[in-house]
Amino acid sequence: MATAGYDLDDVRDAFPEWVLFRSDAGRLWASRKTPFSAAEEKAGAFRTVDGDDAAELAAAVAAQEDLAGEASQ
Repeated sequence: MATAGYDLDDVRDAFPEWVLFRSDAGRLWASRKTPFSAAEEKAGAFRTVDGDDAAELAAAVAAQEDLAGEASQ
């Protein structure tokens, strides 16, 4: 998934199952609304990730969904 040029609205639209927020320190975070399964977590999927900017956050969320998808196959 290409992440160049993302803003937070783009990330929210691309990943509606995730809640996005900015910390008091200005860091971007995303937390999945529902937990991953035990198998998906064992495969390394994290429910909460962070990024320096929207593109990095989108890449982090996509990576978690990819890990979960691989574990579910």
